[in-house]
Amino acid sequence: MSRPHYLAVRGNGLILKPDRPSEAMGVRYRPGAVLATACGTHFLHDGFADVLYVFLPVWAREFRLSFAQVGVIRTAYTGGMALFQMPAGLLAERWGERWLLAVGTAVTAAGFVTVGTAGGFAALLVILALTGFGSGVQHPLAASLVSKAYETGPRRAALGTYNFAGDLGKVTVPALVGLGATVVGWRLATAGYGALGLAAAVTLLLLLMRLGAGAEPSVAERRPLPGGGWGIRDARGFGALAGIGILDNGTRTAFLTFLPFVLIAKGLSVAGVGGALALIFAGGATGKFVCGLVAERVGVIRTVVLTEAATSLGILTVVASPLPAALGVLFPLGLALNGTSSVLYGTVADLVAPERRTRAYGLYYTLSLGASALAPSVYGVVSDAAGVATTLAIVGTAILATIPLCLVLRPAVSTPAGA
Repeated sequence: MSRPHYLAVRGNGLILKPDRPSEAMGVRYRPGAVLATACGTHFLHDGFADVLYVFLPVWAREFRLSFAQVGVIRTAYTGGMALFQMPAGLLAERWGERWLLAVGTAVTAAGFVTVGTAGGFAALLVILALTGFGSGVQHPLAASLVSKAYETGPRRAALGTYNFAGDLGKVTVPALVGLGATVVGWRLATAGYGALGLAAAVTLLLLLMRLGAGAEPSVAERRPLPGGGWGIRDARGFGALAGIGILDNGTRTAFLTFLPFVLIAKGLSVAGVGGALALIFAGGATGKFVCGLVAERVGVIRTVVLTEAATSLGILTVVASPLPAALGVLFPLGLALNGTSSVLYGTVADLVAPERRTRAYGLYYTLSLGASALAPSVYGVVSDAAGVATTLAIVGTAILATIPLCLVLRPAVSTPAGA
C-alpha cells in the first residue's frame, strides 16, 4: 500500500512529498488524511451557508419580504455562526475538536431538514439562527486541525487547499440544490441536502476517531500561556489582521446577498442566478487555492493588496455593466473576492502559539463572521433607501479600507518574499 502524499511549494512549482505523521502537540495522525477530512467538512458547511443565496429571492417573493428583511434573514444564519466561534474554540481546548465538529454538523443538517417547514419570515429567522449556531464549530476547529497537522509543513498551502474545498461546496451545492428546487420545490430540496448532512456528520465522527484526530487535549496542552492565556504573539499585528478580515468578510457577504437582485434587474432569470453564483464560487474556489500558494512566494501583504484592489474593481464593474459583461466578470471577481481568506487564515497561525490556535481562530472568526452577520442588515436598509446598485457601489469602495491596514500588518508577518 503506497503512502499518502501532501503538497509542498519549492522553487518554481509544486512537488509531492511523502506524508509524515505530525508529532506536534501530541498529534500522530497523517496530515494528508486530516486535511482530506477537514476539506470534506468545509465542502459540506459552505454548501449549507451559500445555498441560502439561491433561496433569498425565492423567499422574498413567496413571503413578500423587503430588502431589509432579506438582509436580516442572512444575518440570522451568519450571526448564529459567529456567536459560536469563540465558545467552540474554548470548548475544543477541553474536549477536543472531534465531537464538537460532528455534533455541530448534525445540528446544521437538522436545521436544513426543518427549514422546509417554515411558513414565514419569523420561522425562517429562528430556524436559520439555530442552524448557523451549529455551523459555528466548523471554521475554528477544522482550521485548527489542519494547522496542527501541518505544524512543520506547508501550512499556508494546506489551509489554501482546505479553503479551496469549501469553495467547491459553494460552486456545487447551490447549483445542484437550485436545480433540484426547480424540480421538487425549495422545501424538499433543502430537506434533502439536510438529510445528506446528517449522514455526513456520522461519517465525520468515525473518520476522526479512526485517525485519532481531534481528541481531548492532554493536561500539558492546557497549561497557562503568557499574554492572558490567548497565546497571541503580536497583538498589534493580530488586530490589523482581524480588521482586514472584518472588512473582507463584510464585503463578501453583502455583495453575495444583493448580487442576485442586481442580476435579476439586468434581466437574468431566477433560475440563472444559481449558475451566476456558480461562476463566482468557481472563481472563489480557484482563488482560495491559488492565493494561498501565491502568498507563500510573493508575500502576505502583496497578495492581500492585489486581491482587495481587484475585488473593488470587479464589484464596480458588475454594477456598471450590462448583463453579459457583468456575467463575464464574475469568475475573476470570485477569484479575488474569496482568495484573500486563504492568506488571512494562514497568517492567524503565524501570530499565535500552537497551544491556543483553537481559541485564536475562534476569536478571529467571531470578529470576521460578526461583520458578515451585520453587513447584510446594514446594507439592506441602505438598499431600501438608495437602491441595490448604489449599495453595491458603496460595498465595492469600502473594501479599499483594507489597504492601509496591510501597512500596519506588514511588520508582523514574515514571508519568503519579504512581503
